[in-house]
Amino acid sequence: MKKSRNKLRIHRKRRIRKRVSGASRRPRLCVFRSNRIIYAQLIDDVKGVTLAEADSRQFKKGGFSVDEAKEIGKIIAKKAKQLKLNKVVFDRGGYKYHGKVKALAEGAHKAGLQF
Repeated sequence: MKKSRNKLRIHRKRRIRKRVSGASRRPRLCVFRSNRIIYAQLIDDVKGVTLAEADSRQFKKGGFSVDEAKEIGKIIAKKAKQLKLNKVVFDRGGYKYHGKVKALAEGAHKAGLQF
């Protein structure tokens, strides 16, 4: 029986999360992408706290584009700067590093976050 794409993504996500962890000085930038919305969170795994979040729901209802994903990256970077954070660990959430996930990462990188 063939596994679904989501089960394969969750398997990749667990494999990544074994190695990737965030702390208060260098939180984890976690990305979740659905068909309609892309989410980004800064997470301190030691304390188990979300420090900041941004998503594409603020733009419009419905789908989101690569340009909007890049804007979400800029917004999460601005929130990180307000928390006086410059370095993060990027967690792509089991998604391939291209398209909208890559655009979010590049937007955050151009806004001043270091991976």
